[in-house]
Amino acid sequence: MTLAVAAMSHAPSFGNVDPGGTIFAEINSAIDDVRAFVEDFAPDVTIALGPDHFNGVMYEMMPPFCVGAQANGVGDWGTAAGPLPVDSDTARELHRLILEDGIDIARSERLQVDHGVLQPLEFVYGHDFKNPFVPIFVNSVGLPLTPMNRVRAFGEAVGRAAQKLDKKVLIFASGGLSHNPPIPVWDGASDEVKERLIHLEMTPEQREVRESTMLNNIRKFAEGKATTQPLNAEWDTKVLDVFRAGDMTVVDSWTNEWFGAEGGSGAHEVRTWIAAFSALSTAGSYSFQVDRYWPVETWGAGFGVVAAVTDSAA
Repeated sequence: MTLAVAAMSHAPSFGNVDPGGTIFAEINSAIDDVRAFVEDFAPDVTIALGPDHFNGVMYEMMPPFCVGAQANGVGDWGTAAGPLPVDSDTARELHRLILEDGIDIARSERLQVDHGVLQPLEFVYGHDFKNPFVPIFVNSVGLPLTPMNRVRAFGEAVGRAAQKLDKKVLIFASGGLSHNPPIPVWDGASDEVKERLIHLEMTPEQREVRESTMLNNIRKFAEGKATTQPLNAEWDTKVLDVFRAGDMTVVDSWTNEWFGAEGGSGAHEVRTWIAAFSALSTAGSYSFQVDRYWPVETWGAGFGVVAAVTDSAA
């Protein structure tokens, strides 16, 4: 049994908006390093922790955590659409083990996942990859959100369950760091918006229009023509330093209000990182093998690419 973590940001702007200078080449080089790390680690099981952006998981049923025993990609931002290569037997076993560990986690036999799960996996495994994996949805947008101590407890349960598989397990975290995209909020929303937050089916044509509008807004931000909360590199560094240090109990004092105020609306996706490193910490001390970060001003986001493995396997 060995655990490893790969964690990285995702961004609709990736490949669509030039971040300037050599940043894009540097990010791709770091992704190459993670890809080499994963190839060398050669996991038997990949568990992918990711959020959703009101594309697949809606207020029709909004669990804090959900294992996908079968899953489909919604096909946003160029990611795969349709059935995904989920390791269903392992997913159901993980679901059982996490429940037995005292964490109330849902299971879906038709989980819909968007780029929040798939984009980094495709960075590493390739588009339309066939590598079996287990997707686990971590709610990061549907208010109210779980407190961080429960995210840590969930991650630790994932780690203990992964160790019981007696296999080499890679835990992939996708999301964050600081960024402040417009995210609809239920309270105070119009009836029309509320209905869209409960259930939404989009045609490819509708999705293309939606993404085109979002890209135009991102480009305006890159050109300095939009006003929104900027990224917070100091906050990103503080969060990343906790993951580097390995004492995950620190996150128990982090509040959701602090996340929003300092990191922005999208910073709540960092809970996937919290869960992943909490899982890794259950197997003992660990070391970073890849550790890169960029404050990408033109994307309005902190972008991190990291990988770590238990010291016993390093």
